[in-house]
Amino acid sequence: MDEAQTSDRSGPASERVKVRRSAARGRYELTDVLQILDAGLIAHVGVSTPDGPLVLPMAYGHDGELLYLHGAIANHLLGEGEGQEICATVTCVDGLVVARTPFHNSMNYRSVVVRGQAQRITDDERKLAALKLVTDHIAEIWDTGRQPSETDLRKTLVLQMPLTESSAKVRSGDPIDDPEDMSGPWWAGVVPITTRFGPPVVAADLTADSTPPEAVSSMSGRTPEERPRIKPTDA
Repeated sequence: MDEAQTSDRSGPASERVKVRRSAARGRYELTDVLQILDAGLIAHVGVSTPDGPLVLPMAYGHDGELLYLHGAIANHLLGEGEGQEICATVTCVDGLVVARTPFHNSMNYRSVVVRGQAQRITDDERKLAALKLVTDHIAEIWDTGRQPSETDLRKTLVLQMPLTESSAKVRSGDPIDDPEDMSGPWWAGVVPITTRFGPPVVAADLTADSTPPEAVSSMSGRTPEERPRIKPTDA
């Protein structure tokens, strides 16, 4: 990444990604956006189609400059999104916020919104690099499995979109209740939510060595934030 792309931003890149509701929770520095993308596992991707809006969960990867999405060549959402403005969101839920009244119930979370034009990657070398980033974002297993064939590549559609127009929003801490409710008899607090990877389970039809790759076994007991993952600068 060049200096202009790595430098922190003092404000929103555009009005489209400006946080308006609870504006103080907005984060516009690229480092904050990347930290949340690194911690997340699934992006919800939205496009406008002739049949109406469509949103689907998808695996993703990034290199600090571009967000990568992939699917089958016949994937309706990606096909409609090619060359169009799309929106991708990633959310990590950290806790349930239980207030003294349901009106103030909330969640503690870290979220990212990315908006921009999606472009199809047609060059096979760049497509392979993008697919490696998507795979290794979840777990560093690209190099431990069979490499994609030419047929695999023909059946796969990969889109890229710039991270330039992105923002983050973060909520943490206790409930925010009305002053008149503070001395009431109602309980208030936070219920933390933690996601952890469990021990690997061997496939019933596995005929190869049953010992999982280190990149898989090392995930056990860790949170998504703690999982080993390749850095974009190492790709």
